[in-house]
Amino acid sequence: MRAGVGGESARGEALNSSSERTIALAGRRVPVIYVLAVIAAAATWLFIVAWCEPYGRWPGTAMDAHAYWLAPFGADPYSIASVGTPNAYLYSPIFLQLLYPLRLLSWQGFVAVWAFFPLAALAYLTGPRLFLLGLALTFLEVAGGNIELLIGVAIVMGFRWPAAWSFVLLTKVTPGIGLLWFVVRREWRSLVIALAATAAVVAVSFAIQPEAWIRWPQVLTSNTGATKGTWAAVPIPFLFRLPFALVLVVWGARTNRRWTVPIAAMLALPALWYGGLSIIIATFPLVGARTWMELRHALARGWSEMLASVSAARLSLRRRASER
Repeated sequence: MRAGVGGESARGEALNSSSERTIALAGRRVPVIYVLAVIAAAATWLFIVAWCEPYGRWPGTAMDAHAYWLAPFGADPYSIASVGTPNAYLYSPIFLQLLYPLRLLSWQGFVAVWAFFPLAALAYLTGPRLFLLGLALTFLEVAGGNIELLIGVAIVMGFRWPAAWSFVLLTKVTPGIGLLWFVVRREWRSLVIALAATAAVVAVSFAIQPEAWIRWPQVLTSNTGATKGTWAAVPIPFLFRLPFALVLVVWGARTNRRWTVPIAAMLALPALWYGGLSIIIATFPLVGARTWMELRHALARGWSEMLASVSAARLSLRRRASER
């Protein structure tokens, strides 16, 4: 599952396109899976918009996004800022500033626009042929309106455009552990771009709302690792997950396995919800999986490599024991 599967991916794509079913649309042959993906995306969007209003009814949609729409745009947007509390806003002030035009809309109008973002992020990460699988795995996250899939996109894009990491650092923050990839590989230019872009955004935003920026670090420290008040929290403490995230991203950087970065970022979430597992979808493009065949091959390679790594570790331990 190392980076760089272009040739194999192209062969898999050609084989897949020659065997999949198609239908005629507007004088063209279109793969059925494309049509199903569009229908599923449209149906999901309609469901999200229809069931967000009135807010709070069961089953309810866009529950996480309600905090983005409701948070006050004054000096202190953190009047509700405790994990597990409904409508708690925990991201940096710049996030609200960017959403300001959308927040002028009614609640349902806001959701109608916002719902496009997680759906578009999912489509970017999976491609059309794996969209239905991705939607099945992340439906609750998409319907809830959180930003894990957007973080996944930022991580994937960050390998080519490091400035994309600023989105990660200015929202969930701790998944920014993925920047260790650049440190381990001594890709200093990419690291500097990521940090400089973040600093530039903070400088501009700070000039608009300095009081909010002073307040935000306090909010972060008081909420890191908190999981109270909700069934949706994965009961694994942050300090327990963090070492595994560190080891994973360092190992991935040394062995050129980009797919380790989104998994490490997921493990490093300040508070891990079941919806946070959606970040793992970002591994699809990083292992070259755009079709079912490519996904199966990637999983098979990963399993083989894992067994080989375990076997090598055991041999190393035995040699050390015998030398002693």
